[in-house]
Amino acid sequence: MFSTIFRMAGGWVYIVTDKPYGTLYVGVTSDIQRRAWEHRDGVADGFTKRYGLKRLVYVEAHDDIRLAIEREKRVKRW
Repeated sequence: MFSTIFRMAGGWVYIVTDKPYGTLYVGVTSDIQRRAWEHRDGVADGFTKRYGLKRLVYVEAHDDIRLAIEREKRVKRW
């Protein structure tokens, strides 16, 4: 009989802004380097592009993407 182990990839919770004391965006991703580039270069349409949020100010690593998603939700409720 086969035994398959599923491993969820880790994740990152991050915050981007436009300037000190400006608008904040809290997000979650499995690839922080790619996501930071997308925000900085305005590649993806949406909230961050509309408000010019390009400055990555905080990152938090998690071993499991599900934990990162839970943390993002807690931060957004704060």
